[in-house]
Amino acid sequence: MDKHNYKPRVIDAKVKEYLSAFGAVCIEGPKWCGKTWTSSYHSKSEIYIGDPANNFQNRQLAELSPSLVLDGETPRLIDEWQEVPPIWDAVRYKVDQVAEKGQFILTGSATPNHKGILHSGAGRIAKLRMRPMSLYESGDSCGKVSLKKLCHGELAPVFTGEVDLKKMIELIIRGGWPGSLGLPIEQAALLPMEYLNAVIDDDVYRIDGVKRDTSKMRLLLRSLARNESTTVTNKTLMNNIKAVDDEDIDSNTVSAYLNIFKRLFITDNQPPFSSGIRSSVRIKQAEKRHFSDPSLACALLKATPAGLMGDLETLGFLFEALCERDLRIYAESFDANLYHYQDYHNHEIDAVIELPDGQWCAFEIKLGANQIDVAAANLLEIKKQISDDPKGKPPAVLCVLCGMANAAYQRPDGVFVVPVTALKP
Repeated sequence: MDKHNYKPRVIDAKVKEYLSAFGAVCIEGPKWCGKTWTSSYHSKSEIYIGDPANNFQNRQLAELSPSLVLDGETPRLIDEWQEVPPIWDAVRYKVDQVAEKGQFILTGSATPNHKGILHSGAGRIAKLRMRPMSLYESGDSCGKVSLKKLCHGELAPVFTGEVDLKKMIELIIRGGWPGSLGLPIEQAALLPMEYLNAVIDDDVYRIDGVKRDTSKMRLLLRSLARNESTTVTNKTLMNNIKAVDDEDIDSNTVSAYLNIFKRLFITDNQPPFSSGIRSSVRIKQAEKRHFSDPSLACALLKATPAGLMGDLETLGFLFEALCERDLRIYAESFDANLYHYQDYHNHEIDAVIELPDGQWCAFEIKLGANQIDVAAANLLEIKKQISDDPKGKPPAVLCVLCGMANAAYQRPDGVFVVPVTALKP
């Protein structure tokens, strides 16, 4: 690759840090999200296991003797290592033998079965999760507000520019795929659907050699799309398929297919936050359903700009997914984690960011500026209830993250307001 043309990614700093601390780094994430480009940028030699040249010679070499593909200047990139799982043990062994940091970068777009892998690699091979591009990485956020500073209560009021609703919808439909940047929206919308076709028709079988009912997989994916950014149960997904598609799918199949989607990085759910913030209230433990990129839900729903303009409820869920994708990418860059909060008194917080020191910040996500007052009131009410609990641990920062706002500022009641198109790590 021509490293001069490389578009920087938020994960770059983590890759450098991990290469200086571990013998090998494994970068995992969905296909087409930029793992190979980023890994190549940080490497000095490379081998592509999935390269079809000379009848897949690289893969054959790796299968004959995994250690053969390890020779080269370090850091050495081994792309799509999961095609030949014994490579993992070969890398781990080489790292043990040669006590140097930053020897290998592995990339993987699927988590293989442990069959064929003898050791975990703990302490030798560190894992990093890569996601599609955030708005800041794709150049669609001005980056005037740092999430890290915001989470520590620091924000200088700033105008961030007008946001056009049509443009926001196009960003959701396009998604964060590097290959879509600069394309007209009609062409950009084709990539997420082709991504799903490629994964379902090929990768699902290659992950473990088991043939599965791909038609039922597609039904389940469509049900997930209809329930994007919600905490629906597996049973609800089953009922939804029956109601909409008039097809039966049993609970074991749903669980098995959801596991496959997770292993292929198609889904990227948002875990629940409890962390002992309230002693007297039971917290729901359901994950919030997300695809790895909101464009996948759009593709499955056959969403168009005109269609979403006329369906603001669906647009709201997809906008929330976009925001939570970006919040997670930015938060992980400074070792924070993304959650959501939901209790049995119907109190919810769309996004919770927990900092390394245990402090946490609460975010409500709203597309329209006309919803800011209600969102801020909700955050303040939840903060008061947690503060009134003798063992409560209230949030350090309250923020409304919105789409159609042109400024970042702090309200008189202390709640921050920030457009997602102004955020950066």
